[in-house]
Amino acid sequence: MVRAHPCFPLLRRPCLSWIHGIEVWEAANSSRLRCARRADVLIANSAYTRQRADRLHGGFQRAHVCWLATETDETPSRPSGDCRPTVLILGRMYPMRFKGHDELIDCWPRVIAAVPDARLVIVGNGPSRPDLQRKAAASPAAQAIVFKGFVPEEAMPQVWDEATVFAMPSRGEGFGLVYIEAMRKGLPVIASIHDAAPEINVEGVTGYNVDLDKPEELPERIIYLLKDRDRAAALGRQGQQRWREHFTYTAFKQRFLPLLRGFLHGRL
Repeated sequence: MVRAHPCFPLLRRPCLSWIHGIEVWEAANSSRLRCARRADVLIANSAYTRQRADRLHGGFQRAHVCWLATETDETPSRPSGDCRPTVLILGRMYPMRFKGHDELIDCWPRVIAAVPDARLVIVGNGPSRPDLQRKAAASPAAQAIVFKGFVPEEAMPQVWDEATVFAMPSRGEGFGLVYIEAMRKGLPVIASIHDAAPEINVEGVTGYNVDLDKPEELPERIIYLLKDRDRAAALGRQGQQRWREHFTYTAFKQRFLPLLRGFLHGRL
C-alpha cells in the first residue's frame, strides 16, 4: 500500500505497512522510508530487518516483528531411498550477486574432490545467469553443476525430492522464505551469518549458518552433510518440526491477526 498510495498521510487514512529487508536497508528509496515512518502500524518480517533499518535510518525500532510463513500447513513426505548427493540453491540471480551462487560455484571443486558424485543444482533465473553459467563452465567441476533455469511450480516437487541439502549462503535476506520451504520439505539448510538467516535457520538444529569471510566453512559443511546422510536427515526432520511450530500458514495467522485487529481498533 505504501507503493500504491505514497501520499496516504495527506488523505488522513490509517495505514499499516510492512518492511521486508533490502527495501529499507542501504539503498532504500527516501520516499519509501518516509511512508514507512508515517505508518500508523509498522511490521517487520524479522528482528534482523528491524534492527538493520533502525541502525541505518532510525525510527524503525517501533516495528512489530511478524515472521512470514509458507502458504500451507500441509507436510510433504520425503521420498524413500538414497538419491545422488545433491545440493540445491533456488533464488533469483540478481546483478548484486548476494544470494550465494558465486560462493557455491567457487567451492564445488573441493566438494567433488571429497564427494565425487555430488552435484550442485541451480534453479532460478535473472540478469546474472549468463555470467554465472560462464563461471560454472570454466570450473574444474563444471560437469557437476547443473543450471535448470526457471522451473514451473508443478515441476518443483521433483526438484525438492532429489535434493539432499538446501544451500543459499546469502548476504541479503531480510527473512528468507525459501529457507522455510526447504524446512517444510525436510531438508537441512545451509545459510550464512550475514543476514536474517540465523533467526530462521537454527545453527546445529535445522542446519548451519556459515561465515562467508571464512571460505573454508561452506565446503566443509556441505561435505559433512553429503557424507553423513543420517545427520542430514536428522537436521531435516528438526527443520520440519520447526516449520510446523513457527512457519505454517496457521502459525502466521496467529501472529498477524492480533496485530491487524489492534490496528483496526486503534490500539497499536
